[in-house]
Amino acid sequence: MRLTLHTDYALRVLMYAGVKGGALSTIGEIVEHFQISKGHVMKVVHQLGQKGYLETIRGKNGGIRLARPLAQINVGSVVRDMEEELGVLGCLQGSEGYCRIEACCVLLSAMRDATSAFLAVLDRYTLGDLVKPRRPLARLLEIDEFPRAGERVG
Repeated sequence: MRLTLHTDYALRVLMYAGVKGGALSTIGEIVEHFQISKGHVMKVVHQLGQKGYLETIRGKNGGIRLARPLAQINVGSVVRDMEEELGVLGCLQGSEGYCRIEACCVLLSAMRDATSAFLAVLDRYTLGDLVKPRRPLARLLEIDEFPRAGERVG
């Protein structure tokens, strides 16, 4: 299974905000530290805000931060919310009559099971799990200050 850059960026944005804790982050910081497209990050942040993962604060001193605690952001849910299509084959994308053999195709069932298994593994992780190595992540992302592990985030 291959996820889109949109989902990749969404997970990175959430991880960055998670490491920062309750402190505000900016799109500029995220773009700079991950060296990714500002336009894409803006779209991702907008969607994450609409889905309730991020709180977005407008204005001169604005920014973004997590809208929920780390433990309440499930990785599988983020993937489902960000991906437009999780079907890896055309026949899994809901278009009936896509393939001549779909009525008895075992590959269709196998791929559906594989997609379910992939998502089931991601469902076992929260954003808190992804940002557990806080100090190394903060160092690599050049984040100077962040709350201690016991402090409430979001």
